[in-house]
Amino acid sequence: MVKSAARHIVVVDDDPKVRLLLRRCFEQDGYRVSEADSEAETMGHLSQNDVDLITLDLALGADDGLSVARAIRAQSSVPIVMVTGKGDMIDKVVGLELGADDYISKPFHVREVLARVRSVLRRTDGTLSIAGDGAKIHQSDRYSFGNWVIDFSTMELATRDGQPHDLTTADFKLLEIFVKNAKRVLTRDQLMDHLKGHDWTPFDRSIDNQIARLRRKIEADPKKPTLIKTVRGAGYSFTANVEAI
Repeated sequence: MVKSAARHIVVVDDDPKVRLLLRRCFEQDGYRVSEADSEAETMGHLSQNDVDLITLDLALGADDGLSVARAIRAQSSVPIVMVTGKGDMIDKVVGLELGADDYISKPFHVREVLARVRSVLRRTDGTLSIAGDGAKIHQSDRYSFGNWVIDFSTMELATRDGQPHDLTTADFKLLEIFVKNAKRVLTRDQLMDHLKGHDWTPFDRSIDNQIARLRRKIEADPKKPTLIKTVRGAGYSFTANVEAI
């Protein structure tokens, strides 16, 4: 079986334009992508490669997407995100009953696709790593960075000399994402997806305000941040040296 550091997504669709769109979408987010347009190709990828998720079009032309889902589930628990037409409600229900993990309706927005795929991978992976490269980060409850010590199990933040510092629940959630993905550039979409799941719009900019509030609480000079850096045209990066303790 072929293994890779990047998570592997198989895009199953009989429309080459859709496959290309999804390939570009996933590859730009750091995933490794294979394509298939039939049940035989899909099962071939599943048997020969380390597959982390499958997007499956239910209208495959010669093959029935639901039959492909049954074949996948007969030999694997790999996550399946179905891609369906807007009128295929019965197929959606049957697909979910067969063990699909989520569905996307056509026409779709690539940001929605990424949000749903990331969400499914998080649920099945069990970590807070949200970067597409699939690297696993050592998980802990207590970390130190800069002048701070944080305990996510008790939601307590204190200076290194033991002075407590108040944060809201939303602050802790955002800071946890940054701490457990330190040194990585995280896009606004990645942050919003992790914080709000599906309950956000592609042009929601509230994450910028939330980061500004967090900076005011943990940065020595919020106007010249040294912990949470803005990466122009990309997103944000938590640049502090983080240690699990």
